[in-house]
Amino acid sequence: MSTLTKPNHIGRKISRIRELRDMKQEALAQALGTTQQTISIIENSETIDDEKLQAIAEILGVTVEGIKNFSEEAVLNIIGNTYQDNGIVNAGLNYNCNFNPLDKVVELYERLVQAEKDKVEYLEKLLKGK
Repeated sequence: MSTLTKPNHIGRKISRIRELRDMKQEALAQALGTTQQTISIIENSETIDDEKLQAIAEILGVTVEGIKNFSEEAVLNIIGNTYQDNGIVNAGLNYNCNFNPLDKVVELYERLVQAEKDKVEYLEKLLKGK
């Protein structure tokens, strides 16, 4: 039996995206109005109904297609192609950055702030609906 993740295993993709977002199962469960155990079951499931997948995608800040088409290999390729010399960086030597790192930090910060605002807005909608 192979230990590699099946390419169509939606639960594993959700798990990896959640981890990349630095979100715990408990936080996802709270946003979904369910338990951590339910999230664990979802992440171990190969398929998930479309309604639940849509809700999870919204919470994670991605599209349903983004979850379905998520590829860890593609993420690693993007990271690897960011560096010259096949990804080898010699403590900053011979590394010519083709973008301003501070711009990337600012961009990331703005995305994180927006994600937090979206999360707060979503949770406020949930609370008003109760």
